[in-house]
Amino acid sequence: MLDAKPQAANTLRTPDWYRSATRWTQLTLAEDDPVKFDPAYWIEIFKRTQSNATCISAGGYVAYYPSQVLLHHVSRFIGDTDPFGTLVDGARELGMHVMARVDPHAIHQDAADAHPEWIAVDAEGKPRRHWAFPDVWVTCAYSDYNFRFMPEVLRELTANYDIDAIFANRWQGHGVCYCQSCTTNFKAATGYDLPRDDSVENPAWRAWSGWRRQQLSRLVVEWDEAMKAIKPHTSFIPNMGSVSLMEFDLEMIERYCPFLCVDDQARHGTEPVWMSGRNGKRMRATFPERPAILITSIGPENQYRWKDAVTTGPEMRAWMDNGTTQGLLPWFTKFNGVVPDDRWVEPISKSFALHAKLEPALAGTRPVAEVAILDPSTTLRHHGQDTRRTAEADDFGFYHALVEAKIPFELVSDQAMTPEGLDRFKVLVLANNTCLDDAQIAMLDAYVARGGSLVAAFESGTRTADNATRETLGLGPLLGVTRTAPTRGIVKNTYIALNGTHQLTEGFAGANRIMGGTRLMAVDAAEDTEQPFLYVPDFPDLPMEEVYPREAPKGAAVVTRQHDGGGRTVFIPWNIGGIFWEVMTRDHGQLIENAVRWALGKRPDVETTGKSVLDISVREGADATTVVLNNLTNPMMMKGPIREIYPVGPQQLSIAIPEGRSFAAAEALVAGGTLDATEKDGRVSVTIPGLDTLEAIRLSWA
Repeated sequence: MLDAKPQAANTLRTPDWYRSATRWTQLTLAEDDPVKFDPAYWIEIFKRTQSNATCISAGGYVAYYPSQVLLHHVSRFIGDTDPFGTLVDGARELGMHVMARVDPHAIHQDAADAHPEWIAVDAEGKPRRHWAFPDVWVTCAYSDYNFRFMPEVLRELTANYDIDAIFANRWQGHGVCYCQSCTTNFKAATGYDLPRDDSVENPAWRAWSGWRRQQLSRLVVEWDEAMKAIKPHTSFIPNMGSVSLMEFDLEMIERYCPFLCVDDQARHGTEPVWMSGRNGKRMRATFPERPAILITSIGPENQYRWKDAVTTGPEMRAWMDNGTTQGLLPWFTKFNGVVPDDRWVEPISKSFALHAKLEPALAGTRPVAEVAILDPSTTLRHHGQDTRRTAEADDFGFYHALVEAKIPFELVSDQAMTPEGLDRFKVLVLANNTCLDDAQIAMLDAYVARGGSLVAAFESGTRTADNATRETLGLGPLLGVTRTAPTRGIVKNTYIALNGTHQLTEGFAGANRIMGGTRLMAVDAAEDTEQPFLYVPDFPDLPMEEVYPREAPKGAAVVTRQHDGGGRTVFIPWNIGGIFWEVMTRDHGQLIENAVRWALGKRPDVETTGKSVLDISVREGADATTVVLNNLTNPMMMKGPIREIYPVGPQQLSIAIPEGRSFAAAEALVAGGTLDATEKDGRVSVTIPGLDTLEAIRLSWA
């Protein structure tokens, strides 16, 4: 069993402490835990899971230590004990890092009576009782509760306990607050009344999003400064999931968040397993050198909130292992210190052990790929919570198609685009990045002129970064298209027809046409382009006797272009990503794969073949390339929970030997042992005998 002490010894209580905090146990206590739970059990869990860091409930809504802060609700069951302090001491004796957890989103009646201005107010002007526990009140995140009361709690914890950081859950508020303070301050700052809807067309909503960002950014700064004034090595760590990259200024995150926490604890509904690792790609697309942690719950995540339940072991492992594949550090959270069902302990321990085994081999490597998807954060930040997932559907569709195609790929943040960053990739995909500013469009033009390739779909570049509609297609001159009519949709029963011989029309043998989209843009194509697919003019879907085309195919449905600098562009002027995500027809996935492979213009550097669905990460070190293969093959991969692991048979891996290097050895880091390899035409090929959940193949170069 790995001992945490030697791993953490060099960074304990230093500003860089978080760099050796790579496996986390979080314990979220219930109010009656002080008289029911066994701290020694949890110290043993720290050991069994090889955790080298822990996050423990401390205060906010309930204090689990004898707090002296006025109106800070101390657990009614605490007696003369100090549960938080006991766990801190136990973790420190193991050489672990320690973070205190606070939750400021609700207050009890005595605090509400003393400070009614701390309570959030709904759109009807009523103070908000808690939606799940009406005996208490929801706080206003922009009030003195957060700006005056909570700093006192943070100071007390920092001064009295041996901690490295304080982590805040539900600190960002719950929608628009209509209290008098928010009403007055927002009006003074923006000139608008508080918005009553979250429509992207509503200027008051856009103004509120910016004002909220300013208030919460100020909160992060003030809480962090309050702690550092007492212990300079400590930090305030806001729960900054991948959504926060759209909600906060990157400069603030860069300065005040030494590591990032992805609070995406499990799958929801029909989400695929790769949603876990996607968070890792999004984080490193913006902050490539910053550690990012995936918070995983031992229970299911759905609207019914079985927070003290246990999901299946294979489901837990699938979520954590996919995070490990894409560079996220594992963190599990258990609600309630009492353990009536311990079926989670073994799978958590196995996934943590897997991470511990791979960690040394992956240290010092960086992710590489030939293909990247441009993350649409600028577009998505103009959406409210209710419409954001719909807006992400195009991105999800392209993501899933590339996973199925076994094409390794990364994400590029549209908030951190640079020429150097783009040049890491040979192909950049814009699934539906509607909001691009003029500088970004110019950067994409220059990228293609230097030999880069672009696959763009639907309404990419049709709006400015401020969400204003462009009169012409921003990317039109680059893609060789001119918009001729507004987007139509929803249009049913649409088709696109194959038009001649082209790499994009391969894989559709026997078909003259395939399904089209539901939202369609009409474009004219320049003379130096090709149109491998044409629109079939739409026709009725009822009565059934009327279901036949009236006109021959016309109008470009896919446009390709080869550029003088060697770059290639593909434009698909309809919602192929979104409709593939919704309908999952193989033809749409095939078309996306064909578009990316044609844009690449060569054989991929890394190829994996075999009957399987894999999420693939390629990592490059000084003298080796490591390919991490995560087996997603499972009948429940698109809807949890996974019941059992379905291993897959032999997989063939082929990698181009880097220029100026020669092949030395291939080894399987999880199964152990060297693998037989063959060399031919500048490539090395190995066969992986079988794959359970996760394997990493390291190819060493001489």
